[in-house]
Amino acid sequence: MTTEDQQEHRAGPGTGEAIRGTARGTAPAPLSILDLATVGVGYTPSQALAATTELARRAEQWGYHRFWVAEHHGMPGVASSTPAVLLAHLGANTTTLRLGSGGVMLPNHAPLAIAEQFGLLEALHPGRIDLGLGRAPGTDPATTRALRRGVTEGADDFPLQLSELTHFLDGDFPSGHPYERLTAVPKGEGRPPVWLLGSSGFSAQLAGRLGLPFAFAHHFSSANTIPALDLYRTSFRPSAVLSEPYALIGVSAVAADDETAARRLARSAALGMLRLRRGNPGPIPTPEEAEEYPYSPVEADFIDSWLDNVVLGAPGQVADGLEALRKRTGVDELMVTSHIHGHEARFRSYGLIAEAYGLTATT
Repeated sequence: MTTEDQQEHRAGPGTGEAIRGTARGTAPAPLSILDLATVGVGYTPSQALAATTELARRAEQWGYHRFWVAEHHGMPGVASSTPAVLLAHLGANTTTLRLGSGGVMLPNHAPLAIAEQFGLLEALHPGRIDLGLGRAPGTDPATTRALRRGVTEGADDFPLQLSELTHFLDGDFPSGHPYERLTAVPKGEGRPPVWLLGSSGFSAQLAGRLGLPFAFAHHFSSANTIPALDLYRTSFRPSAVLSEPYALIGVSAVAADDETAARRLARSAALGMLRLRRGNPGPIPTPEEAEEYPYSPVEADFIDSWLDNVVLGAPGQVADGLEALRKRTGVDELMVTSHIHGHEARFRSYGLIAEAYGLTATT
């Protein structure tokens, strides 16, 4: 059988109930958070990680369904380089919030190591862990080479790596396989549901064929959102994990007192992305720096294009924008990210969004 056939016929313990989000309060759909442990100018990584911990606590109180952190390397504005370590800490500081990776970049790691890390997380925080997997490096080529020293597989071998990882998670290598006697420990009573992440069609199609949930990076690849979701749904085969497709999208969203204030905050993230694309990553600049930056015409076009993909404004505007996007894409869940300067501004943005979208608690 092919790698995909092996995956399809494996009765993994992940269930639709563990995957499907819960809409809280009067919210029309589940709402979740993708956090990057944002390090802004004037802040230290320790302060950023403390803020992420506080944000997770508040997210649980506000009624967000899940809280994911992402693997990035060589980016001074992102402190979440090792999701498993951060998730263990977040789990110890929350009680009901689902926690996960959005995602772990599987080609950077040996599948056994990921199986052990997330098996440990599941044992620490049973029934609360999601394992989101990506096939991109999450960094520049030089850092990619440094991470993958001694690892022969790359993104092109992602289906094979995924198959190996799920065999380790389930402990069901077939007879005669070189790893049939190996066990990933510790192993809890269950195991984390596996999600595939993507910004193009490859992971969308693979997730569909394997009957897995799919998370699309709308926040930085909006032009591909509808095609990728369509591909996921048309490729979907029911599995032991899901009987029907389940998809979420990551959405950049910033709420403030009014649209002018929200746009001012969002420009700090846009300038940070511009510098990253230019090969000069750094901490997220302040709104004042973003206002004073001498943009060339090309840079100004980039900033405008980036901001066009952010749902921003007063709380009601953001809630309406999120709901319009959900209906347009047909996704089951929205995962918002406010990668802006200033911890209090981030807290307030997420709190205002939670209230305006109708989650259980208010700010």
